[in-house]
Amino acid sequence: MKRRVPPTPPALDLSRVQTYPLRTRRSKVAKQLIATPPRRGMSLGQFFRNLPDILAAHDFRAAAATIAARHRAGKRIVLGMGAHPIKVGLSPLIIDLMERGILSAVAMNGACIVHDFELAYAGETSEDVATNLVEGQFGMAEETGRFLNQTIASAGADHGLGEAVGRQILAAGFRNTRLSILAAGARLGIPVTVHVAIGTDIIHMHPSADGGAIGAASLRDFRRLAAVVGGLRGGVFINLGSAVVIPEVFVKALNLARNVGKRVDRLVTLDMDFIRHYRPGVNVIQRPTAPDGQGYRLTGHHEIMFPLLCAAVLEQVG
Repeated sequence: MKRRVPPTPPALDLSRVQTYPLRTRRSKVAKQLIATPPRRGMSLGQFFRNLPDILAAHDFRAAAATIAARHRAGKRIVLGMGAHPIKVGLSPLIIDLMERGILSAVAMNGACIVHDFELAYAGETSEDVATNLVEGQFGMAEETGRFLNQTIASAGADHGLGEAVGRQILAAGFRNTRLSILAAGARLGIPVTVHVAIGTDIIHMHPSADGGAIGAASLRDFRRLAAVVGGLRGGVFINLGSAVVIPEVFVKALNLARNVGKRVDRLVTLDMDFIRHYRPGVNVIQRPTAPDGQGYRLTGHHEIMFPLLCAAVLEQVG
């Protein structure tokens, strides 16, 4: 059967095209929003004010301004983090925010304590995984496994994992203790909680690892974090470089706090990572801020974006 070919449609009558005056159109970019070129010797405050007030630059300025404003209003600012920020050299910035009273608490995944300890103990961290994995030597540094596993095993029922390790690093008086976020928490009385997934961290490969002690200490830290989140009404939660563990822990801590009657609303949340992941998007940005909060995502390398955020916040805190 011969296929029927539809007729060619007639050409459009362009005399019927309708236009409108540009001045009547709502535009998304206006001259007052565009950037001003930087100049040599300008201050940080001038640099931030000269950024375009568009898309990610707008969100960056809004997030920094909001963090500063909530801090000035006496609200809690809580940092959740993965280990990568420590590995790219951001520990001094986090400790500085703790010392200034800007950070009220820090929540870490389990890998953080490895790099935090090694920086304090040896002044260096982050091994070549691919090379050491070939001979089965990845993660087998003796001092790291012994110190952390023994500390956790002796933590007792009164201390969470983060507090126990922080106190022990502080007591040991390592040459580079000033680089330890955990020790800073112990020194300043700021909660630093550690949230562990068994099998994800190198110290779990060591014979000294005690699963019961690790789980019990991490559970105490989860409950401590839930208490911190219970006082986060009108505050800020920042997720720095954790794709799974911290977003999952945060949303459960928030739910637990609300379940026992804590009113935690008007939240501002911020996710910072070098790519955008699913769980931070839903469990940090979207769900916790409904219906009256605000979430921001700043995507880029931690070693660039977080120092910029710290500088912008400090410019506005004064």
